[in-house]
Amino acid sequence: MAVAEFAPTHLNTRLNTSQLSSLSTSLSNHHRNSLRLIYRPRNTRISCSIAPSEAPVATKIDEAKNKPECFGVFCVTYDLKAEEATKSWKKLINIAVSGAAGMISNHLLFKLASGEVFGPDQPIALKLLGSERSFQALEGVAMELEDSLYPLLREVSIGIDPYEVFQDAEWVLLIGAKPRGPGMERAGLLDINGQIFAAQGKALNAVASRNVKVIVVGNPCNTNTLICLKNAPNIPAKNFHALTRLDENRAKCQLALKAGVFYDQVSNMTIWGNHSTTQVPDFLNAKINGLPVKEVIKDTKWLEEEFTEKVQMRGGVLIKKWGRSSAASTAVSIVDAIKSLVTPTPDGDWFSSGVYTNGNPYGIAEDIIFSMPCRSKGDGDYELVKDVIFDDYLRQRIAKTEAELLAEKRCVAHLTGEGNAFCDLPEDTMLPGEM
Repeated sequence: MAVAEFAPTHLNTRLNTSQLSSLSTSLSNHHRNSLRLIYRPRNTRISCSIAPSEAPVATKIDEAKNKPECFGVFCVTYDLKAEEATKSWKKLINIAVSGAAGMISNHLLFKLASGEVFGPDQPIALKLLGSERSFQALEGVAMELEDSLYPLLREVSIGIDPYEVFQDAEWVLLIGAKPRGPGMERAGLLDINGQIFAAQGKALNAVASRNVKVIVVGNPCNTNTLICLKNAPNIPAKNFHALTRLDENRAKCQLALKAGVFYDQVSNMTIWGNHSTTQVPDFLNAKINGLPVKEVIKDTKWLEEEFTEKVQMRGGVLIKKWGRSSAASTAVSIVDAIKSLVTPTPDGDWFSSGVYTNGNPYGIAEDIIFSMPCRSKGDGDYELVKDVIFDDYLRQRIAKTEAELLAEKRCVAHLTGEGNAFCDLPEDTMLPGEM
């Protein structure tokens, strides 16, 4: 039974406090005893308007269009009057998450709902995308969000159709992807996941906000991002990001450990290139306590060999130690990536993100997704950093990861509208954390 169907017809009159409390308890108990998703379209829903000196008054509101069914208590929405919204609440933002029943999302969703990411005065709606196989798990995730009583979490909806889940989304976090299995070639992984991200790109192009920001986590994330944006021509290519922030965080950790400082003393850390073992953690431009890393850590051999390899292989080592890939730290890095775009970058610093290379000032090949140093004014946009330096070592490493991404691009040409695919990957490099 939908919420609107058991609402008394006389609720268009004002209720006193005791009546309202009794009704609220009755509705809550009734609702929780029949908690389930309804798939048929609804024409009405219950909404409450709250003003400072008025008790909530339940009214029936016609839906302008059909929308995915909300979950549980989130089917009852509490909309502040316009004049109140301007005083204390920002406008609701829609955040869609794919792979929402997975381990990464299990850490991430609660950070989003708590206000940690977008701020303590920013209400959000979560739109969770799963598959038929994971749908019951999605219901469980929604139940946990419901039971957590986050005041900023105003709506939750779940579904398996990206055209429904991505409707009007302003942020989309694409986490779900097929992992690489035993015996699977890198080219096969590119094709299987590429088809997923091509379909999701088309859905974004059709129904998402025109200024939606998309962060791709599912691997191979650089090329998946390229496929996604090529299938969403109505969305600016600059709005797509491949997640390399976890690699940046890992690099900062290793430099801090070597220098004997806390990690917040490490700045200007860049990850160049692909989220694979060809990625380049840049110690030439990084700083520790405001000084160039090479002035603090004088062991060049360690920087070029052990440091670089530790960052590149960190995910794989974690799997060997723990038996599973990183989830909590990946969720933290997604939070960091979003916060870097919605808060101004500290003066003189920058952050890493895999972004579209067209117009880049570094001479890197255009029309690929490449991790580079970025700065933001906090408006969701970014600009590439120009004041970086290069030496022969750094350029050689960048050229190698660039060649790999160009080869991956040729391997998925059939998914980007650029003709027949031709796979000539220079080597079968493993993604960090791949099994």
